[in-house]
Amino acid sequence: MNPQKLVYMANQIGKFFAVRGEDAAVLGVLDHLQRFWDPRMRAAIIAYAESGGAGLDAAVAKAVARLASERP
Repeated sequence: MNPQKLVYMANQIGKFFAVRGEDAAVLGVLDHLQRFWDPRMRAAIIAYAESGGAGLDAAVAKAVARLASERP
């Protein structure tokens, strides 16, 4: 999948949770990515974030970093 599409989608999820504050937004994005994103999509967004993550909102970048740290 196109990395820019994944960034857009992840940032949209982040915007939804942003009203709850940054800590809650990070957890909300993380939960959403774990529950609803295909493993290939998760792997692609992690790889994108690890290569610089240009365009990822702060809470989303933190959620993706946590996702990466929790993968087996």
